Amino acid sequence: MPAVPSCILDPLREQFLALLPPHVDEHPLGCHRPRIDDAVVLDKLVEGLVFGAGYERIGDAACSATTLRRRRDEWIRLGIFDQLRLAALDAYDKMIGLDLVDVAVDGCTTKAPCGGQCAGRSPVDRGKGGMKRSQLCDGAGVPMATVSAPANTVDHRLLGQTLDALKDFAPLPADVTVHLDAGYDYRPCREALDQRGLLGTIASRGTPAPIQVGKRWVVERANSWLNDFGRLRRCTERRHACVDAYLALAVAIVTVRALRRAVWLLYRWDTRPRSRRIR
Repeated sequence: MPAVPSCILDPLREQFLALLPPHVDEHPLGCHRPRIDDAVVLDKLVEGLVFGAGYERIGDAACSATTLRRRRDEWIRLGIFDQLRLAALDAYDKMIGLDLVDVAVDGCTTKAPCGGQCAGRSPVDRGKGGMKRSQLCDGAGVPMATVSAPANTVDHRLLGQTLDALKDFAPLPADVTVHLDAGYDYRPCREALDQRGLLGTIASRGTPAPIQVGKRWVVERANSWLNDFGRLRRCTERRHACVDAYLALAVAIVTVRALRRAVWLLYRWDTRPRSRRIR
């Protein structure tokens, strides 16, 4: 049984393989072992993302752990993972439409026991190693961009970098409202919004504000969706580029899942399942 249902993994795999450039064999003698199929390597990386297992545990006779690391680094240098994320969001925008009038940003802290470039002392886990994600999502909760940083980074310091990801979705509506919690109730946050021509709805510090009030609850749901992936819930990657690659792959999977559930209500096709349930 695949780590991700085939109705989600198959279109993702097809798009991913379409983004890859043709492989050129540069071996001087041309006598090395045959190259492992890219589809096999991608499926293994998805397993590692979902289950959070190490490369040695998911590697087998079909694809070794060394091949997984080497192919992962090759695809990171080509920027394929981020291209896949943008392709999934573009498909969602064309078929359903991203709600860019109301967007939400919030941070999420997870474990990073192996240290690395994205690890720091976690203020919510007794100073153990942790990673922080600054998550941007649209009004429906579809994750649009994620910025990773050490866990001891204050949320509002990542706001500007997170909002800069909106340039990938230009042109934006005339009045974009960013919904934030009380952790962003600081002058630098308001300045960051003003510099980008964005409106801000920020909860006040010291005043109880239930998450159901306003439109920022969707980003909490997006963080929960991403925490379902074992590699993100307990990050063992040490390099910033690897962390961002897995974040982009997770966002692509979540986006395709949201797209499939939404098109069931709006479209009809011959092989349309009887239920919205993803199996």
